[in-house]
Amino acid sequence: MLVRVDLDGTGTADAATGLPFFDHMLAQLARHGGIDLVVHTTGDLAVDAHHSVEDTGITLGEAFAAALGDKVGVRRFASVAVPLDEALVDVAVDLSGRPFLHYDVAFGPDASPLGEPGFEPQLAEEFWRAFATAAGITLHVALRYGRNSHHIVEASFKAVARAVRDAIRVEGAGVPSTKGVL
Repeated sequence: MLVRVDLDGTGTADAATGLPFFDHMLAQLARHGGIDLVVHTTGDLAVDAHHSVEDTGITLGEAFAAALGDKVGVRRFASVAVPLDEALVDVAVDLSGRPFLHYDVAFGPDASPLGEPGFEPQLAEEFWRAFATAAGITLHVALRYGRNSHHIVEASFKAVARAVRDAIRVEGAGVPSTKGVL
């Protein structure tokens, strides 16, 4: 697996995971996060997409944490609500150093895999859990409303991207913590 992250990028993505829909979501993360991403994953798609998606989340989270460094000057907290047609997703992030994911996004029983080969909508939760854990961030993702699986997943990626973009913004000179470290 090859992963590169540039937090001071222009929003470009080079994603090749073998899952076109997932590549599209990673491109949304880059574009709306204002970060540059290179993600090349070779997984066991013949079995299913779960490990490829989870391993991508872990590796991308590790690269994100390394790129953040000691977090001096970052804003730290951010939240946003992002719509995509009928779907609305709320996201809040804290670059706390304490990994946690709250994911309140339910898909209907008729939710089909997206793209070919298929990306099961519930894999988004696995990706965010792996990413948040490896990055050492607190991440809350909640669906306010929506029906279309594609719109829901895409709104969640765009919302995380916008919240991360705001949280990593440099606006000070110290570490935003009374403890002096994050």
